[in-house]
This record gives sequence, structure tokens and C-alpha cells, in this order.
Amino acid sequence: MVGQEHVLRALSNALDSGKVHHAFLFTGTRGVGKTTVARILAKSLNCETGVSANPCGVCAACREIDEGRFVDLIEVDAASRTKVDDTREMLDNVQYAPTRGRYKVYLIDEVHMLSNHSFNALLKTLEEPPPHVKFLLATTEPQKLPVTVLSRCLQFSLKRLSAALIGERLKFIAAAENLEFEPAAVALLARAADGSMRDGLSLMDQLIAFAGGALSEAGARSMLGTIDRGHVTRIVEALSRQDGPALLAEVRELDRDVPDYDRALTELAAFLQRIAIVQIVPEAAEQDEEFDAEALARLARTIPPEDVQLYYQIALGGRRDLAMAPEPRIGFEMSLLRMLAFRPEAAAAESGAGASSPAAAGPRAATAAAGASASPTKQASAAGAPMAANSAVKLTTIDAANWAAVVDCINVTGMVRQFALNCVPAAFANSVLRLQFDQAAAHRRTPQIEEKLVQGLSAYLGADVRVVFESSESALVTPARRRATAEQDKFARAAVAFEDDAAVKGLQERFGAQTDPESVKPTN
Repeated sequence: MVGQEHVLRALSNALDSGKVHHAFLFTGTRGVGKTTVARILAKSLNCETGVSANPCGVCAACREIDEGRFVDLIEVDAASRTKVDDTREMLDNVQYAPTRGRYKVYLIDEVHMLSNHSFNALLKTLEEPPPHVKFLLATTEPQKLPVTVLSRCLQFSLKRLSAALIGERLKFIAAAENLEFEPAAVALLARAADGSMRDGLSLMDQLIAFAGGALSEAGARSMLGTIDRGHVTRIVEALSRQDGPALLAEVRELDRDVPDYDRALTELAAFLQRIAIVQIVPEAAEQDEEFDAEALARLARTIPPEDVQLYYQIALGGRRDLAMAPEPRIGFEMSLLRMLAFRPEAAAAESGAGASSPAAAGPRAATAAAGASASPTKQASAAGAPMAANSAVKLTTIDAANWAAVVDCINVTGMVRQFALNCVPAAFANSVLRLQFDQAAAHRRTPQIEEKLVQGLSAYLGADVRVVFESSESALVTPARRRATAEQDKFARAAVAFEDDAAVKGLQERFGAQTDPESVKPTN
């Protein structure tokens, strides 16, 4: 048994203490070990050396249970014996003592498939079980069992296994069998097993037969229908360059292998998730067994984190929309083109700055460019600062009054910008900025975020700036807090205006209508 230590510990304690319940219910998804743990429990109960958590495995009872021919272990597949007559026939023999073993053990698999009448017949036996009988029930759907049956069983929920745990077990088996394997191949099999150790072992056997004994990544991808990771890497590299022709050329190359495009989007999403992890924890690239460490590190540096997050969400949405696409390839292509067409607003504004017109960078870039061409007064108002600020106006001083405008000018985005807006300058002199941050934003603070903020300030001011970060115990009036307060005031004013509206008052007077203040939102 692998990965189910919580179940094994409880059963071991019960066996070693001699206090074994008469009915056990093992639940969990397919292939996690429900029937296996039931058979091990049957061996523990009937081992000739005595009841314990460690059956000998060599006595006649243990060997017969392993071989499926122990007369006092009655295994029943409830999916094929749903009739009440079948259940009554089985339970009629409960009263008789075991023939060979210490206990007569009934192992009922997929017990949720029994009919209501069968459950009633089983319930009578569970209410007053003979001392020599143990019931071991297994099911993938415990919610279908009557409450009266559930209440008379000790229930153990076996959990889905992680891909890492399945992969480690497959490596152990491959090493024990002297099989050559590539870590990437094992990682693919473990992920395809989807939480089921049995499925992982079946896929491993299938790959051994498919590839003639070697567990190679190429063989695993061919057998599973997954796309070569080189395709995935080249697709993401084309996205990082915003290279549409290269992206479509890669799709044409991919289409020659007639891939499963749903699985292709899954592979793409998995690769993007690895990139996002490396952006937060750079050393994770060297620990990845499935994807190329150099490519992960390079793309993690090249693609902005907000773009990676957006690409990931588009890949997930593409899987959902794939069934409605005219053809799977068209759905896959449109997901990639969507990644090119839509970008986070700040990134779109930066790419549009060098374009000949705002429209050249797409609709979102045009919106950002239009906002950049607005009057300085409007920009300052949107930023919540009392003075005008844009890229053409350099601020020679930094203080609490103009900090929001400074943040808008230094071209920081994402988590760096959010952290900066939760800070307030305490003093700025001799190129040293003392920056206090709100205690509520302490979790956002990382060395990488601090470094990017310092780089942005130094580049904007044209001189090296040293920043001293200080945590404030008291609440700070940060730009983020001012904006949140202004937003709350706007919602409050909207609620008051709604209540004062003549039409609303008329509805209240005529029909006794009541308003829900939480549902009122400002229109601008």
C-alpha cells in the first residue's frame, strides 16, 4: 500500500489491540487500493501466526488469500449481483462458522450497486453480526449507500495519489525489474494515471509492451498521444516573441502527427504552470524532470509573469471551447491566436508605445494608448495624485503626496506595482529613499519584487537609488488605501442615489418593494 498511511495506521492499531470492528467501508476513486487493503486486512485476521498488523505471508491461509482460493474469504462483485435473492443466498451462510480460518470475511466490491432490498437484507446482518464474521465493503460512490448502512461501518477514505508519488513508485518498480527508464517518461505515465496507482502500473506495462522493454519519453508520448515537448517549447517561444507566422507554422508542423488537441492544450497549460513556478522559485527549473531546465529558465526570464498567467487561463478556456469548434485544429489555433490578441493592459501599452498608431498593437493596446494621450490632469486624477505626471515630466522629489504618480511613471506592473501602491515614502535625501510598507502587504514583499522596484526608480530618476524598506505597525495612508476608500465612497453614493430615485420610491410605495444595497453598483 502506497500513499494511504492514514488508513494503515488506524487498521494496524485496531489489529494490534485486538479491537477489530465487524464492518469496514473503504471509499475512494478507482485504482487507489480499496480492494487491496481489504485483502491485506483479511490476511491479518486469518494468518495462522495470529491476528496482527503484520501477517506472515507464508502460511497456508496467507498464500491461499494471495492466490484467491481461501474458502473463508468470500469476494462478491455487487455490480453483477444486485438482486435481493443473490444477497439473501450469500447471507444465509453467515451463521455458519468458518471452514478453515479464524474469521469468515465477506468482501463486497462496488457495494453501492446493491438494490434497496439487498441493502435491507444486508442491514439486518450488520445490526446483529455473528462474532466470527467481518464485512469489508468497497465503493467509489459512498453517497449512494443508505445512511443506516454507513452508520454501522467504520469508514476509511483512500485519497487520490499525487503524480510525484506514483512516479516514485514506478521508478522503484522499474529499478527492481532492471528496466531502463527516462525520468521524463515516468513523469508522463504518472500524470496520465490521474491519481490511480493501478492505472499507472497498467500504463507502465503497456509502455513496456509498446516500446519493447525500454521506458523512453518518445515511446511514452507516442503511446499516450501527447505532443513532443519540443513543439510545446517552440509554441511558447513564438508567443514570447509575438511571432504569429512562426506560431501558425508550428501548428502546421504539429498537425502532421494528427495529435489530440485537447491533450495538446493540457501539455501547453502544464508547461506554462512550470514557467510560472520558475518565475517565483528559479531553482525549480533544475528540479523539473519532464521539461528542459534551460528552456524553462529562459522563458521564465523572457515572458512577463502576467502574460504567463493570461496564457494559462486561455489554454484552460480553450479546452472547454474545443468541443464547440468547427474542427479541433481550428479550436487549438484560435486559443493560440487569442494569446496573441489579448495581453495585460500594461504590457499592451508598452508594446504600443513604439507602434506607428495605437491600433497597431491591438484593441487593448489602443485603449491604453488612448489613456496615455489624455490630459495630464485626467491621468493624475485617475492615479489619485494631486499633481500631473507622465513620462515626459520628471519628478525631482519623491514624497507621500506624489508617490502614486511616481509609481505610474516607473513602468512597474503586476505584483511589483501592487506592492509599491501599498507603500508610502517616509523620506528621500541623498539618493536614499526610506519606504514604509503597510503590514497588510508584508506577504507581497520578496527580494525579487524589491529589486525590480529599485531598478524602476533608478531608471526613472537617472541615478542609482538605494531603498530602505520599513514595516509600519500603524495603518498607512497608501495610494492603494486611498483608492479603496474612494471606491467604497462611490458605492455608498450610488446606493443613496438609488434609494432617492423616484422610480424606486414608486415601486416601494405601490408594491412594498425592498432594495438590496449590496447589489447596487455605480455606473462609472
